[in-house]
Amino acid sequence: MSPSSYHMRNSHPSLARRMARRITAVRYEDFSPDTIVRLKLCLLDLFACAFEARDLPWSRRAAALAATESGPATILATGQSASMAAAALANGVAGHGLVREDMHAGSVSHLGVVVLPALLALAQRRPVHGRDFIAAAVTGYEAGARLGRVLITPDFARFFRPTGFTGPIAAASAGARLLGFDEAACTSAIALAANTASGLNQWPHEGSEDMFFHPGFAARSGVTAALLAELGAEGSEGALDGPAGLLTAYLAGKPVPDIKLFDGPPELLAVYNKPVPACNFAQTPCQAALAAVRGHAIATADIRWVRIAASFAAVKYPGCDYEGPYRTRLQAKMSIQFSVAAALRRGVIAEANYEHLDDPEIMRLVRLVHLEADNGFTADFPARQGSRIEIELADGRKLSETLADVVPATETEIRARFRASAIETLGAPRASAIEQMIDRLETAPSAGDLPRLAATAHNAATSAA
Repeated sequence: MSPSSYHMRNSHPSLARRMARRITAVRYEDFSPDTIVRLKLCLLDLFACAFEARDLPWSRRAAALAATESGPATILATGQSASMAAAALANGVAGHGLVREDMHAGSVSHLGVVVLPALLALAQRRPVHGRDFIAAAVTGYEAGARLGRVLITPDFARFFRPTGFTGPIAAASAGARLLGFDEAACTSAIALAANTASGLNQWPHEGSEDMFFHPGFAARSGVTAALLAELGAEGSEGALDGPAGLLTAYLAGKPVPDIKLFDGPPELLAVYNKPVPACNFAQTPCQAALAAVRGHAIATADIRWVRIAASFAAVKYPGCDYEGPYRTRLQAKMSIQFSVAAALRRGVIAEANYEHLDDPEIMRLVRLVHLEADNGFTADFPARQGSRIEIELADGRKLSETLADVVPATETEIRARFRASAIETLGAPRASAIEQMIDRLETAPSAGDLPRLAATAHNAATSAA
């Protein structure tokens, strides 16, 4: 059905067109300073995660594949160049490689590792002002988050990966804004991206690597959809809300609700940066566990049982309520039981917690954990991600702690981990240049210069080795 015939049969514009109308109208000046600061911190953290994950198997595989496609875009993990779509894929995978990327709880999606790699790639084709990059990024987060709030439920997430469904549309929306599309081209970009929405949640059951590639697939699809629309490809007007549209298909007969972008504070302000390199739903339980034992001189051998309460969404997300055995590090990072047990065992929450999957004391603690859904935390989700932990000791004492919400990584923590990873990867001068450019991004005449700063000696040193 062509756009004109679609409008003849419907009394109002399609959902994709209504979204496109808002996307093409939004401007940098529409956003508050705190929104812009939040975007910059997410961008810093993407670089940090990509640098830290550069030598992990999934990052190496994605980068090697991307490097076979020549083009103008930079692969952050290696500094090599690739096509825009291929670089978006590689950088999305590396950004997700630690499982420490930014999180939007309302859509249960990791939007930064899709939207930002797509924009970094597209910005290297021709000069794009930093203000347009910021406006496009905020818009991409908005589109993905609003879509996810409508689409994603615990039942949906039993089978499908939320980021794989929200990500392509988020990236295409951001790309359309960055490239200055008109309403019709933006509508087509959204529609074409909707055709690529995919991702299964079988991987937590097996500990396989599928998950790491979902953001890369989504970023690549979003870039491809935008570039096709730029060339005149026409997507279905009803790709979201038509009789066979994405939302119609997955809402199981329910009416398709409207999605109003920027109808309230930007969704980016609901995004937080993870403090813990693990599943979103393991964050608060780990923090509550350490808070419960803080100030008490106890040995883990004294622990007799641990009870954890969290939201229904946390308990039911695939892989979160898993007692082992743990074949891969990813299974451990998804498991609330393992994450809490390792935090109690080591006294910290860190990447090193997931190095020894068969640690006898951690596994003993895992078997002592009882995880349950709490009505109060369920009612508060996704606005807040609360958790309560109770620990009984051998001498009969009981320790407990309740956190109403996850404690996000602070700006100081985000900058510290960026500096550490960037200096190790690029050296201090280049690391400082990236940080300064991100801090002043709204004044940059060419945002594409930012990823080019990652094209440095790391690749040469790796190749020489």
